[in-house]
Amino acid sequence: MNPWLLVAALAGGVGAGLRYLVDRLLAGRRGLRFPVGILVVNVSGSLALGLLTGLGSAVAPEASLVLGVGLLGGYTTFSTVSVETVLLAQRRRWRDAALNLFGTLALAALAAGLGLVVGAGLR
Repeated sequence: MNPWLLVAALAGGVGAGLRYLVDRLLAGRRGLRFPVGILVVNVSGSLALGLLTGLGSAVAPEASLVLGVGLLGGYTTFSTVSVETVLLAQRRRWRDAALNLFGTLALAALAAGLGLVVGAGLR
């Protein structure tokens, strides 16, 4: 077994813990009705992954595995966005549901693109 796979799995656990902390910090204290914590997690994670990817061969493959697949894979979450969108829709909060779904997609894609450009520029 590749030892880097184990390190990536451990990094995924760290990423999931970070996701929880960021979400609770942003949403838990303020009691917000919109899932802003997970939005921030996914946008910042997309930016970081874009940056890592943009750096290309300047980053060792093992580091890309641990940071990209592991840490950032554990940190970001598509499934939570999906469930929160459905829950918002079930509460008939149609505007918030659409904003959560499409806003997350648009902002995360823009952040990833920015990260790619910045990362490529740093090479």
